[in-house]
Amino acid sequence: MASILSFSPLSQPLVKPCMISHSPPFKTSHLDMKRPGNRMVPHVVTEPRVITVPVRPVETEREIVGADKLSAWTSIRQERWEGQLAVKGKIPLWLDGTYLRNGPGLWNIDQHHFRHLFDGYATLVRVSFNQGRVTAGHRQVESDAYKSAKKNRRVCYREFSETPQNQNFLSYISELASLLTSGSSLTDNSNTGVIQLGDGRVLCLTETVKGSIQIDPNTLETIGRFQYNDNLGGLIHSAHPIVTESEFLTLIPDLVRSGYVVARMEPGTNERKIIGRVDCRGGAAPGWVHSFPVTDNYVVVPEMPLRYCVQNLLRAEPTPLYKFEWNMASGSYMHVMCKTSGKIVASVEVPPFVTFHFINAYEEKDQDGRVTGIIADCCEHNADTSILDLLRLNNLRTFAGLDVLPDARVGRFRIPLDGNPIGELESALDPEEHGRGIDMCSINPAYLGKKYRYAYACGARRPCNFPNTLTKIDLVTKKAKNWHEDGAVPSEPFFVARPGATKEDDGVVISIVSAKNGDGYALVLDASSFKEIARAKFPYGLPYGLHGCWVPRF
Repeated sequence: MASILSFSPLSQPLVKPCMISHSPPFKTSHLDMKRPGNRMVPHVVTEPRVITVPVRPVETEREIVGADKLSAWTSIRQERWEGQLAVKGKIPLWLDGTYLRNGPGLWNIDQHHFRHLFDGYATLVRVSFNQGRVTAGHRQVESDAYKSAKKNRRVCYREFSETPQNQNFLSYISELASLLTSGSSLTDNSNTGVIQLGDGRVLCLTETVKGSIQIDPNTLETIGRFQYNDNLGGLIHSAHPIVTESEFLTLIPDLVRSGYVVARMEPGTNERKIIGRVDCRGGAAPGWVHSFPVTDNYVVVPEMPLRYCVQNLLRAEPTPLYKFEWNMASGSYMHVMCKTSGKIVASVEVPPFVTFHFINAYEEKDQDGRVTGIIADCCEHNADTSILDLLRLNNLRTFAGLDVLPDARVGRFRIPLDGNPIGELESALDPEEHGRGIDMCSINPAYLGKKYRYAYACGARRPCNFPNTLTKIDLVTKKAKNWHEDGAVPSEPFFVARPGATKEDDGVVISIVSAKNGDGYALVLDASSFKEIARAKFPYGLPYGLHGCWVPRF
């Protein structure tokens, strides 16, 4: 097994080598093997082959320098691990499948330490539930960016804030030329999200199109780059497509003609087909679009005044806004496109906003059933771009007890469909309910694009420098329930519905938590009461992760 232990300045290994048991090969299903396109893997979750790893206590780099033991902002200890987790509490017997979580997990190459949370090379984590037992594992996603860094001992692609460490001026000019002509020096480090397509294939994603990488959900093995078999091109896309059993919807920003292409991909294919196009109303470049919402009949395309900036992209040293610029004068807009025809049915100006993540959207109807408007909810940072620079690793690692996390709220857009050119943006509930911090959200997927009541997200208990609670938002009562553990950093709370459930919050919420003492565990909350029912402890703490998906066992 390859190791990345040499990426760490520590001279001795942190964990002894894995011992692989002689259990039978993974079971496979014939159902998906005839699909066209990329290599297919079964979408069923099978009982994983267990790799046991004896763990001995060691000093981490942070302990050596006298810092706290929190593992959230430290690089992963080894490239790969699998094993069974000890469970405290009781896992519901109906919880049968695998939670996958993706995120940055390696923030240094030898003595070169990355600047930003979003720079880290992707670490994929698997937590599998079966008959009350929990097995887990993690593995690095083997992107070209990661493999090149291992081989050459330096950054070779453009990450969020890191640029290639060129050996001389000519190599720097060559890298810039390749960036401008083909985008070949852009990273494929797919460290943002993980999704399961309707045909069962599982992809890790980031904001570069080339950073779509197929993985095996059972072994976490990297299968290879997911090739889009179409002529839509584009170097970047939304990191969060809308994925259901029947379709995959994405936005492709057009940096030349300042707009967005809305595209659909059917299950079993690799071909994106254009639904329509939105021309930006403000600025020479489109607004950043990390995510977007949909309703049953419409795609909502946000246009923020935080816009892509080619000049900042070309800089060797990042600005506080990195690859973007804040252009308040360009305006803020919400566009609504019909899924069927591709026509723009509304384009309204709204107050300025900053958001990474939309929560959900739905259609408002009159008493005759006619759609009169769209409600779109997001984790909104009060039009404050400082959250981007706060996510520098030095800031996250040096919490001094000051309350420095910028305020955030559940921002609710009201988009009229009657021709009114102005939309509204308001707080869906009092932000104090969730500590004036909100991000990393999920809902019951059965309510995607429909009127809904509950959302799950990371909130805040202040003072803090990063979201440090899990929160359940009730959009009817305008109240929140919160889970908090002193000094811990929980990742995105992911909702899994109980089979056969009829209530929206009948299920569990799963989050992977970095504890204050350096431990790490998978937390399971009852989604209704929002009380802890179980936790499954990892042999060591894991780095903070971003987004996940649920792969059920059939």
